[in-house]
Parts: sequence; C-alpha cells; structure tokens
Amino acid sequence: MQGLVGKTAFVTGGASGIGLALGRAFAEADMKVMLADIEADLLSAAVKSLDKFGEVRGITCDVADPDSVDRAAQASYEAFGNVHVVCNNAGVGARGGIDNISLDNWRWVFDVNVMGVLHGIRAFLPHMRSHGEGGHFVNTASMAGIAAGQFFNPYGASKHAVVSMSEGLAAQLKPFGIGVSVLCPEFVRTNIVESERNRPVRYGPKQSIEPGSPAAAFLTQMVARVESGIDPSEVAAKVVAAIREDQLYVFTHPGMRAVVEKRFAPSWHRWTKWWRGKAYFGTARRALAIAAAMPNDSYECEHLLSAVRIGPMLAAMLRSHRHVYY
Repeated sequence: MQGLVGKTAFVTGGASGIGLALGRAFAEADMKVMLADIEADLLSAAVKSLDKFGEVRGITCDVADPDSVDRAAQASYEAFGNVHVVCNNAGVGARGGIDNISLDNWRWVFDVNVMGVLHGIRAFLPHMRSHGEGGHFVNTASMAGIAAGQFFNPYGASKHAVVSMSEGLAAQLKPFGIGVSVLCPEFVRTNIVESERNRPVRYGPKQSIEPGSPAAAFLTQMVARVESGIDPSEVAAKVVAAIREDQLYVFTHPGMRAVVEKRFAPSWHRWTKWWRGKAYFGTARRALAIAAAMPNDSYECEHLLSAVRIGPMLAAMLRSHRHVYY
C-alpha cells in the first residue's frame, strides 16, 4: 500500500505507547487518524498532542467488547469516510505461572489481546473489501509470540495466537489487495507493565503481588527491561515502512534474530521429510519467511544456510523465492 496521503488510519491502544506513536507517524504521513482507547482522559490528551499534524480524532473503545469496536468503526466512517489502515494494537499483560492459576487473568488477556484483534478485523474487513481502495491490517503481537521466553503466561500465549491469525489472514486477503502485517517487537518504552490500571471489574479484582516473591522479582525485571527498551517512534517508523512495502512480519530488534533461528532450526532439519509427502513444507516456509524478515543489514542467503545446515534443494528454494512469504 504505497499511497498513504489522504487515507484514513484507525489505531486501538492509541492513547499512549506504540499506539500513540503510530497515530503520530500516520498523521505526519498526511493521513487522517482515529485513535481509540479505553482511557478517556489520556485519549483526549493524545488527540490534543497531535492537533498540529492534521486531522486526528479520538473515540473511547473497549476492544474486548465487539459492540464497542463496532461503534468506534462507525464513528470513523462518519468522521473520515473510508478507512484504509487498521492497527489492532491494544494489549495487556497479567501474571501467569503454574501456581494459583487465575482464570480471570487468562480471560482478560485473551479478550483484549486476541479477541480485540478479532473484533477489529470483524468490524473493518467488510468495509475495507467493499470500498475497493485497498487497505492494510497491522496486528500487534510481540517477540513473545515467536519464542516462549515468558514461560506459562497468558501474554505469550495470546501473542502466539495473534501471529497465527495474522499469517492466515494475510494469505486470504492477498487476492483482495489488502495487506496484513504482524508487529513483533521486543521491549519498547510503553505502559504495558501497568496494564492492571485498566482491568475491568468483570475480570475480578486487580492483582496484587507480594513483595519479595518470585512474581515481584519478575515484575521488577520486566519494568527495568521496558524502561530500557526502544522508543515507540522507532517501532512506528518500521510499521509505516511495512505497510508501504506490504511486509507480513515486522521485527524491531535485530538482536533477537538468534532467538528466531533457534526456535525454527528444527523445522529446517525436517526438510528431508519433504520427499515423503511435503508434511513440513508449510512450517519450513514460515521459518524461511520469519528468518528472512529479521532486520539484519549483513544478511546473506549463505549465512542462513550455513547456520541451519539445510539441504541443497531448500537452498535453491531460498535463493529462488527469497521474497515469497508464507
């Protein structure tokens, strides 16, 4: 989707963090922007901060509620007409682990992180297909959706789901001229560790953490890593480039490439089974696409081939189909 000028973008979680940075990047690209967020006061401040960039409005929205998302979509049409870019960016995190498993935590995280993405797709896809002007969905996942570094945790599980949803959606929307990107950042300076501030009462009381507990130590570590993360504007710039270039995977941290290769290397070794029914073809293609998409200016086919020790036939496929994504 090359031409963004004059088009309209809708962004959930738009009052802060990556969502606000996306709104600013779109406004700077001369797009009309509708920011959606559950925090009304913070949303008003966010819209005001972008006034100088052009047409920016805000709508209060709870992405876990499909009716709320439908109302936000309708408000966008009434304000700007056709919508072309939809960023399903709102997300929350909650405590996981194997002790005292909280169903409320899992339901809340999945309702926001997974169902929230689904509600955005459901609300805008018929409109996007009907106006025939093309479009693009950006679904915010995480590196936690590629590698399970957070152990048994609703956040990581939900982000794996978003990656899978995005891959399947991209394949089905390609014939309609509608692109899909799945954003997989590592640590970014956002308010994700303060998610409990927006926890609705229907998901039970806000979770407290006992000082000195393993959970408290983990939270302290997460806070430090988020505070030292990259600026959301860097993420937004990569997303805008991905929309223009129709990239499926958007990775923001080159240092995470080793994690991706470690996760998917076994798929390459299974390639020999291709001769017996191509059972692993889809998995190998996905690994190829993710590895090729990782930001690394010195990337060469031979480096990847050497790293995973794959056979000559897969090497030929890589060289011939470098830019064909899953």
